[in-house]
Amino acid sequence: MLTLTAFLFSCSTQEPAPAPAATPQVEEQGLVEKVLTAEEQAALTPDEVINILKAGNERFLSNDLTRRDHSEQVRKSTLAQYPKAIVLSCVDSRVPVEDVFDRGIGDIFVARVAGNFVNEDILGSMEFATKVAGAKLILVMGHEHCGAVKSAISDVKLGNITPMLSKIRPAVEAVEYDGERTADNQEFVHMVCETNVNKNIDRIRAESDILREMEEKNEIKIVGAVYDMDNGKVVMLD
Repeated sequence: MLTLTAFLFSCSTQEPAPAPAATPQVEEQGLVEKVLTAEEQAALTPDEVINILKAGNERFLSNDLTRRDHSEQVRKSTLAQYPKAIVLSCVDSRVPVEDVFDRGIGDIFVARVAGNFVNEDILGSMEFATKVAGAKLILVMGHEHCGAVKSAISDVKLGNITPMLSKIRPAVEAVEYDGERTADNQEFVHMVCETNVNKNIDRIRAESDILREMEEKNEIKIVGAVYDMDNGKVVMLD
């Protein structure tokens, strides 16, 4: 009898059930749903877009990314897009471009290729992004500890990687440096990374009449940057 009484008592004194989870409606309060309109895009200047990206990177560094309702942004951008910029980045999985600049759906075009170099396809994509779709900025962004840059320095030969690295080799050869010119020398790798960014900016201007003329008319800016893998900061180049 005592055993039965104790069992019944324990059943009647269970801990209260946890409070129900917040409803989706409550969780979604404060999420950004807006996407850029044609009028808002047209009103932007290239310098304003640069400042927007810089501010976004500061939020990324402080782990204060904007909370967005991506489903709603998908629906609102279904029929049109009015991005602020196009970013040419490396394919490296450690460089999440949209997060790095705290950008949402419809905010930026992103072109990616190992070693962030331009070719005919990338140039065409940039011309579409700016001349056709109205973006105000072209940003060529390299990154520290870039495997493609290191492979170009080491003159790696492997399948289709060989001709790909040939696009980066001019940057390796252009760097004037008296120290150890190897992939193990981080100072030299950094110098090649920056040089590669700048040489590709030069290529954009030389190989695209459309983009060069747009820049000359101050309709766009073409700038470079390097992403610091150690802390997530984007350093704009002069």
